Amino acid sequence: MCPWATIRAVMFDLGGVLEQTPRTGWQRRWAGRLGLTEAQISDRLGPIWSKGSIGALTLAQVEASTAAALALDHADLRAMMDDAWAEYVGTLNIELTRYFSGLRPRYRTGIVSNSFVGARERELALYGFEELCDTIVYSHEVGVMKPDPAIYLIACRRLDVTPGEVVFLDDVPANVQAAAELGMTAITFLSTDQAIAELQRLLRTTRSLPQR
Repeated sequence: MCPWATIRAVMFDLGGVLEQTPRTGWQRRWAGRLGLTEAQISDRLGPIWSKGSIGALTLAQVEASTAAALALDHADLRAMMDDAWAEYVGTLNIELTRYFSGLRPRYRTGIVSNSFVGARERELALYGFEELCDTIVYSHEVGVMKPDPAIYLIACRRLDVTPGEVVFLDDVPANVQAAAELGMTAITFLSTDQAIAELQRLLRTTRSLPQR
């Protein structure tokens, strides 16, 4: 980035970045419990849950279809969904979240997340992300997922910035590449220390504009 470049907004990903989301093995456990393989679980749930990621189904519809696909009674459905959500929301990356929230008001801040129906309510209750940034763009609410350029442009419009005025942080290389191709300054998240160091170095070498 040129030393005279101007940054007005910073956007972060959620899962794997602001949320620490290691695999919990819930699919393996439920496959064994149901007498299926993990591949069978994936094959049955994939077409259903992919629709939940872009809001093509409501959470109630996802759950009903999941129960039918795996022959789950109500208690088992609730238990399996709780296991899936526990992996999905993970635990809060406290240090990075504190850094992210501290970027305001000098920068406009947003979250761009490939998400799932019901995520906003759960993440608000657990982590209060809506109170820490200016906007959250969830794929299940806007109907498009990273790395589709459209989702980044939605975030830009909400923050009233151009892609060239944005720094974007994500842990998925394809998402980082798509942001860079739009003109954003894109950083691949590898660790909390690395991400904060890169962001601090980058923001020190750029100018911020007064918020309009």
